[in-house]
Order: sequence, then C-alpha cells, then structure tokens
Amino acid sequence: MKRAIFPGSFDPFTLGHKDIIERALPLFDEIIIAIGSNAAKKYMWSLEERKERIEKTFSNHDAVLVKTYTGLTARFCKKENAQFILRGLRNSQDFTYEQTIAQANQKVNGVDSIFIISSPEFSYISSSIVRDIARNNGDYSSLVP
Repeated sequence: MKRAIFPGSFDPFTLGHKDIIERALPLFDEIIIAIGSNAAKKYMWSLEERKERIEKTFSNHDAVLVKTYTGLTARFCKKENAQFILRGLRNSQDFTYEQTIAQANQKVNGVDSIFIISSPEFSYISSSIVRDIARNNGDYSSLVP
C-alpha cells in the first residue's frame, strides 16, 4: 500500500491544502493528513476544531484520514507505515525551505518527499494570511473549505 503523510499545523486548513490533497489522491492508496502539535506555538484554532474541519472537508473520501501527532514527522511516518511525505509548494521559497528537510528525512529516516506545485489560483493563499484576515475580523471564507 502506498501511503503518504501530509503534515502541517493547518491553522487553518486552506483551499490550497485541499487542492494538493485532491490532486495527490490518484498517486496514493491512502493519504494521512497529519496535524502536528507544537507546545511552543500559539494556535488560533484548537486542535479539535482543525481536525473536525478537515474531516468534514474529506468526509466523502475513504482514502483520506486525519490524525494528530507530536514530535518528528519522519517518526510519525514510520509509526503509520507511510513511505512518503507529501508537501505543497507555492513558490521557490517554499522549495528552498522544503528541499533541505526532504533530503534530511530521506538520508536519516528513509522517507521520501513528494512535492506538488500549487495550482495558480491557490498559490497566494497561506494559513498566516488567513489568520491575519481572521484576526482583523475580515471575511476569509473564500480561502478555506
């Protein structure tokens, strides 16, 4: 079984994230959306809220699971018997950041990364932009599922 982990804090899960998952579904038997938890990070939405929203978004996709984890993503991959880490790239800065992490995960943990370039219509969306709009009482509904 080809299984991938799509890790992130997903604070919040955006249409860009959804697009990456939907386009990756034909490549894998199963995709686990892995919501990472970092005690040092302050989240706008609770872990439960983030998990529920993502589960609702993919309620009609049996091949998409939503789980939470702490610690190293590569360790979570091993625990879940996932051979791949799925990442979406919006721009060259994303690639530069993700490349080093991907190479380390492959070398140290034997987990390969698969990159999918975001669709142009979603490439400007980031969770931090959505949080900023939400903090300022703006309407961010067109950016999230």
